[in-house]
Amino acid sequence: MKKVFARPKTLKDVSYHYCPGCTHGIAHRLIAEAIDELGIQNTTIGLASVGCSVFTMDYFDMDMVQASHGRAPAVATGIKRVLPDRVIFTYQGDGDLAAIGTGEFVHAAARGENITVIFINNAVYGMTGGQMAPTTLMGQVTKTTPFGRKKEINGFPVKVCEMLAPLEGSAYLARVAVHSPKSIIQAKKVIKKSFEVQMAGLGFSLVEVLSTCPTNWGLSPLEAVKWLEDNMIPYYPLGEFKKPEGVA
Repeated sequence: MKKVFARPKTLKDVSYHYCPGCTHGIAHRLIAEAIDELGIQNTTIGLASVGCSVFTMDYFDMDMVQASHGRAPAVATGIKRVLPDRVIFTYQGDGDLAAIGTGEFVHAAARGENITVIFINNAVYGMTGGQMAPTTLMGQVTKTTPFGRKKEINGFPVKVCEMLAPLEGSAYLARVAVHSPKSIIQAKKVIKKSFEVQMAGLGFSLVEVLSTCPTNWGLSPLEAVKWLEDNMIPYYPLGEFKKPEGVA
């Protein structure tokens, strides 16, 4: 019988540690499928970050490096400059990237480093118990904003793609979601394109993936998917914010 669905070669045959309903696993699969289709499993190096995705290296069957808090873009820069023929990507959550690692990814983009950043935005600190993140929405209740995020106290949520777009060094910026079959198909195309931009030597690329965190949102997996669609996408609109000339 013809097999029509299988685990990507780039993913190890192991179980994830993520909470039920968390969409990290979907993002992992999309990255692995893109790497398989591009035939770059043996020439790709991934950078794991700090947070829920700290064990990313346990899931991808390829060379992986663990970077300290927020430093994945800096480590990726060093590896890429030493091994320019490799495809380098970081996998970072919103706490790791948009809080403690702000200086790292902004300056990597400004320098036009030829690396790819996969940025998982679930609007909360997941691993440490659900505190407010830079991406927490206005009015959103978290462990550290029990009455909801307020602009007078907490400021406004950070829109990473919009922030990077004016930088001349950024080449490809896109935001996707993984809450529905349609959005997952689109996310796969965008992630693959971000690798292709790097392989063509066109510069810094970043894909922001809107993801769910049912545990810290206090919702069921199905409720979390609906919450993402109703609350995150209106504030973080999906689409390609910047792409090099000649890239479809």
